[in-house]
Amino acid sequence: MTPVCFVALGDSLTEGVGDPVGGGLRGWAALLGPGLAAAAGEVRFHNLAVSGAQTGDVLHRQLPEALALRPDLVSVIVGVNDTLRCTFDVHTVVTRLDEVYGACARAGARLLTACLPDPGAMLGLPGPLARPLARRQRAVNSVVHALSERYDAVHLHLAEDAWVADRALWSADRLHPGERGHRLVAARFHALLAARGLAAGGPPSCEPLLPPPTRSANLLWLATAGTGWVARRCTDLLPQLLTLAADELRHQARGSSARLDLSAAQAVTAALAALTTAEQAGAA
Repeated sequence: MTPVCFVALGDSLTEGVGDPVGGGLRGWAALLGPGLAAAAGEVRFHNLAVSGAQTGDVLHRQLPEALALRPDLVSVIVGVNDTLRCTFDVHTVVTRLDEVYGACARAGARLLTACLPDPGAMLGLPGPLARPLARRQRAVNSVVHALSERYDAVHLHLAEDAWVADRALWSADRLHPGERGHRLVAARFHALLAARGLAAGGPPSCEPLLPPPTRSANLLWLATAGTGWVARRCTDLLPQLLTLAADELRHQARGSSARLDLSAAQAVTAALAALTTAEQAGAA
């Protein structure tokens, strides 16, 4: 029997941050892989995800390598890092994701996608700082919902769920799942795939095999790797985020905060409509 080829694209979530094993990272995709086939050795798994990746990295760097592997399944979970950059533009995100999804579909691969919780809420940022990030993440999620439907992707809803509030599922950084969380994501993807007849093996266990990190280990991570993560992103985002927060406060004082939400929703609608217009022009 020809092995199933599963290729995972994306950022640190798929790379496996929060689920360290044997000096490396594992993550939900690696946990899902063995359950795609009935017997051991019938799955070829390739994880091309890289921490910090944005939609442009997936399109230009990860996708060509993925297509060369002739995959049967491709997971594409990316976009959070785009929202954390001063260059964020929902039209660009739409265009890039449509190119990635479309290329995978044309290659005959089944897509796996997911929407994600917003990083501001996960980090517990103050409202004026959190709301602009939440608005951006909602925009990305709306795009992923629409494009997942367009390409008949196996789509997992992870943005608004009880799992977000369950601290036992998350690592010390509050942004990445711990082992238990990664196992939950893998099990939920497996259930969706099995329902479509795309997973012949058993589901991954939801129970962690390793003890959770100690409090001292969590503090050490936050003081070293965690501090570096925040510093790298704040250098780029913080000046703009402060401007966005000031704008948020001005609208709040005027009672016009709804305009910001409406503007973001209209931008998503316009970006998706532009895809349709471009397709119609190409067909003509």
